[in-house]
Order: sequence, then C-alpha cells, then structure tokens
Amino acid sequence: MILSVNNIHKSFNEIPVLKNVSFHIEDYDKAAIVGINGAGKTTLLRIIMGELSADEGIVTLSKDKTIGYLSQHEAVSGENTIYDELLSVKQNILDMQQQMRSIELQMKTASDEKLAHLLSIYASLTHAFEAANGYAYKSELTGVLKGLGFDEADFSKSVSTLSGGQKTRVALGKLLLQKPDLIILDEPTNHLDMSSITWLETYLLNYKGAVIIVSHDRYFLDRIANKIIEIDHAKATVFGGNYSDYAAKKEILRAAQYNAYMKQQAEIKHQEEVIEKLKSFNREKSIKRAESRERMLDKIELLDKPIEVRADMHLHLEPKYTSGNDVLHVENLSKSFGSLTLFENLNFDIKKGEHVAIIGDNGTGKTTILKIINELVTPDSGLVRLGANVQIGYYDQEHHVLHMDKTLFDEISDDYPGLTNTEIRSTLAAFLFTGDDVFKTVKSLSGGERGRVSLAKLMLSEANFLILDEPTNHLDIISKEILEDALNAYTGTVLNVSHDRYFINKTASRILHLDQNVLTNYLGNYEYYLEKKDEQLALISAAKAQSSGHSRAASGAVSNASDASSASESKLDWKARKELQAAQRKKENDLRKCEERIEQLETRNGEIEAQMASPEVCTNVAKLQELSKEKDENDNALADLYEQWELLSEA
Repeated sequence: MILSVNNIHKSFNEIPVLKNVSFHIEDYDKAAIVGINGAGKTTLLRIIMGELSADEGIVTLSKDKTIGYLSQHEAVSGENTIYDELLSVKQNILDMQQQMRSIELQMKTASDEKLAHLLSIYASLTHAFEAANGYAYKSELTGVLKGLGFDEADFSKSVSTLSGGQKTRVALGKLLLQKPDLIILDEPTNHLDMSSITWLETYLLNYKGAVIIVSHDRYFLDRIANKIIEIDHAKATVFGGNYSDYAAKKEILRAAQYNAYMKQQAEIKHQEEVIEKLKSFNREKSIKRAESRERMLDKIELLDKPIEVRADMHLHLEPKYTSGNDVLHVENLSKSFGSLTLFENLNFDIKKGEHVAIIGDNGTGKTTILKIINELVTPDSGLVRLGANVQIGYYDQEHHVLHMDKTLFDEISDDYPGLTNTEIRSTLAAFLFTGDDVFKTVKSLSGGERGRVSLAKLMLSEANFLILDEPTNHLDIISKEILEDALNAYTGTVLNVSHDRYFINKTASRILHLDQNVLTNYLGNYEYYLEKKDEQLALISAAKAQSSGHSRAASGAVSNASDASSASESKLDWKARKELQAAQRKKENDLRKCEERIEQLETRNGEIEAQMASPEVCTNVAKLQELSKEKDENDNALADLYEQWELLSEA
C-alpha cells in the first residue's frame, strides 16, 4: 500500500463536504475520483497533499514514497525556456554528468594510487547515472514535450510568453519527468488536444508508479482507471474497474437501493394501516397490540430515498421548423491568420438529420470553421451556403452569445420577449437556477453555470441546425449525459467541435478529421474513426514504402508517394462508405424479412384460433391437438422473432 486515507471529515460553514471518507491506493493502482461539480474532489486532493487540514481523520503516505501533485490551474513561471524548465527536473543527472567529466579530466594526470580511487568513484557514478536513465534523458525530455503538444520550434520559447494552458502543460511535463511513486492529477486533460490526451493515456498506463486522477473525461477514465472512488453526498464509495464498469455497477446499486426503499415504505404503510385498524376496534387487547407495533415501527432505521439519476437538469431539444434536405454546403473554404494557414480548399456537405463532429488537434482551425458558418469570421476564400428553412442554434465555448452585464432573467427575457415571467423562471429552474439566482449577472457565474445558461438559450431557440463548440467544457459527467441524451433524441441536424471522445462516440454518426489542412470523412462514430484511421495509415504507409522502393533515386519519388497516399485515402474512404452502406442494407433487409415472417405467423395464429372455435373442429379432439401444437410452435417462433426484431430495429 502506498497511500491510506482514513475517516476524513471536512466541513465549510458547518456544511459537510466530506464525511468518513476512507480508501487506500496500492502500488501501481490507477485510481479515479469522480463526482459532480462541488462534490469535494479537489478538497480531498488538497487534504491528501497537506494543503488543507481535515476536521477529522488521517492521511498516511508509506515510508520512503514520493508524491507529486498537479492542481487544476497550476502553471509554471519565470524566464526559462520551455526546454530548460523541464531540464531543471534532471538537475541531479546534470550534476552527475558534470562530476563524471571532471573525474575524466583528473584521471588523465592522476598517479596510480589516486587513479584507482578515481576509478572507483567513476564506476559508482556511472552506475548511478545509468540507473537514472542519464544516457537517454534528452530523448526522454523531448518525448514528453512533443507528447504534450510542443513542437521543437517551441522548445526555445520563454515560459513567460506562454498562455495559461501552455504553462499548465509545462507543469505537467515537469511532474511526469520527476517520476514520483504517486502522481495526483486534477483535470489533466483540460488543456490537451486529442493527440496529447492519447499520448498521456499511454504514458500513464505504462507508468511504474501509482496514479490518482480527478477528471470528467470518461473516455480517458475508461482507458486509465482500474479503481473508481466516487464522492457522492460527502461520502466515498470505491468501485473496482474503469468508468464504464463503475457506471454499470452504480446503476445496479441505485436500483437495489431504490427497491429497498420502496419495499420499506410499503411495509411502513402496511404497518400504519394495521395499527389504525387495531385502534379502531377500541378493545384493550387490540390497543396494546397497536402500541406494540408502533414501538417496533419507531425502531426501524429509515432508508434515504435514492436521488433519481440526472433528475435535476432538464434539457429537451426540438426544432420548430423542418429544414430542407441540404442543410450546409461548404466549398473551397480557406482561412489564414497572417503567415499561419489554418486550412485551404475545404469541401463538405451536411444533410438533414446528420450528427457530425469535427475533430483535430488544437490550432487546426476547427472553431474557426464554426465561426465562419455563423458569419462571425470572414473566410479568405470559398463558399458557405445554408439550405432552405435552416435555422441555426449556436453554442459558443467562450459564451460570446451571452451578455456579461445582464442578469440571467434579462438574458432570457430580452432574447425571448414572448415568454412570461413564470415561463422564464421555469426555464432557468430546469437548468438549476432558482430563487434569487435568476438575478445574478452572467459575469458572476462559473464556467459550468454559463454553460447551463447557454444550453437553456439553445433549448429555447427551437433551431433545426445546432452548431456546438466544445459544449461539454466545464460540465460535470451527469450534465454531459443529459446533453448526450438530448442530442440523441434531437430530430434536427448537429455539427459540433469537441475534444471529448466519449461525447463524440455517443452523439456523432459521422466524423470529419481536420489534419494538415485536409478534411477526411469517416461515416461512423469515434470508435469507427479510430478503426478506419489505423487501416488508412497502414495502407498509406505501405503505398509510400512501395513507391519509395520502386524509385528511390528518382526526383519525382516524393510526389509519387504523395499521389499514392492520396489515392489510397480516397479508395479507403470510398470502400468504407460502401461497406457501411452494404451493412446498413443488410440490416434493413433482415428487418424486413423478420417483419414479414412475424406477420405470416400472426396471421396463421389468427386462422388457427378461428378454426379451433368453429363447430366442426371444436368437437374433433385429434384436430384440436394438431392445431394447438402448431400454434404452440408458432408462439415459440414468434418469441424468438420479436427478440430478433427488437435487436434489428435498434441497430
């Protein structure tokens, strides 16, 4: 065991945040702490780190074990370059290297007696240097920087010139290079793009120490965690497995708790009715028996009613008008900022009812595409055309659609003057703003609260084309699930940009991957994209190798490889579409056949029932048995067909 947390209690202003929280972390554990915003996750981390004292309880770190912590908003400072800032972590290696060089110089002129002593010291230093990975520290440092999204051109940048997110990434890199026995990370993926998150997942999975993570990134938790510590109503519950395992177990546990609560309530009601009946007899014996039952009832330990999952926030998205089949046409779209070219000659179309996600690394221009569609940014060239009756609802990650100086009430009433005061309050209450909350100004809200206001306005818009820019930022897991359910039930068209892979996987039926000015289309969700992307990369790599092998010295070799890559990508994308269309046609055909067979058997059963009721058959025992047997066989076949139909219709 590397860490023990025992009976931690913590209250703020007499309101309990943590009550009797206990768990332990073993060597090599990859644990995640989950809970809604404000549940006390960060408070718990600060208590573990000694930054905050607990009211009761104790935290114990095993002897000789080291711990490293990256808080949610931690960042580096100073005038060091990015490279030198990370290099400072390896100071012990640099010192050993300097000492080794010094001894090497001394050995050149040392006497035999002193040489033996220097050789002994040098051997020990060499062993320690090798054990500390001294011969590979430069490549290790470079690998971490590149993994976290820094190019070699960035290495020489001064830390003081970086953005807040970049400084946090540098701080994360320093922590990883320190290699403590226990790493604690609070929302480590907030400032990382998809490539960097994937790299961090692989790094942590292979990490030789233990890890504790607080994160709302469910895809990340699914890949990393082998233990989930849930903070709910100030109490902690430990679940084995990853996030999906936890979610399934949590639902089973909640159902069991709810059933136990309902059973107890039914028993209490029954006992109260019996007591009332006994008292109504107004006899000495019956009154004593009633009093005995009352005493038993008083001793019952009442179970709390489990809170309904996602019962608080209510989000229902439905378009007011139906758009035409062609929702969006983008042709030869290009955009640059100064010398930085984001993309050139992008082409894509979106049809009615499609749910499309644009993905790609930070800085590729995904948000810019959305802003161009919304006429907030002007393209350098190209055409953006909306279809007939298309009405846009825009969710902006920076919440520019909100007015910072307005109250929440005015924010809604000014944009939707037809709503009554009661309707405005009801709408805001559906997004957890009640009482005097409605008179708070937008600028006083947290990021998550502003997100909920934006979602409220999105719902009221009744738009048929939703454009969402990082809609899950600042939302806790429960709020994300509510948004996912609302989008999956939405009959309009959706275009979103997100780095939340779990969200994309749940809500997108088509992926547009923006990489190196090229937009590649994948007709499926995120898992389908990953599968086909790997196949694509393998084909492109094979095409490049083949082209290079045939004419390594030819001046047009690079061009040929590029042409082969382009052809392979187009061929693979066409093949993927054909495979998906063929699979869909097969499912539709199977569903049609299943429905026809169900209709045949149900019709035949109706005929059998009519025959069995007829005078000439109802007295014929042999015929009745024959028809009854046939009906039983049909019923058995129908049971299987109904199950098959349900599976096919879901697919």
